[in-house]
Amino acid sequence: MSKAIIVASIITCPHCAHQATEIMPENACQYFYVCTFCGEMLKPKPGDCCVFCSYGTVPCPPMQQGIDCC
Repeated sequence: MSKAIIVASIITCPHCAHQATEIMPENACQYFYVCTFCGEMLKPKPGDCCVFCSYGTVPCPPMQQGIDCC
């Protein structure tokens, strides 16, 4: 039995600290995210595959499944 994949994550902007709940793509990493409050474009931190792994409360679905998506 496989573990259920969580697709919702709360992403926190490192520039303005605004938080937004977003739905992550289930079969890909999301490299860019534009903050819905300040408009800053976020990119992953070095070594992370996507913005959700860097700034979200839940890692992206590929990482939850143990798939190397980088």
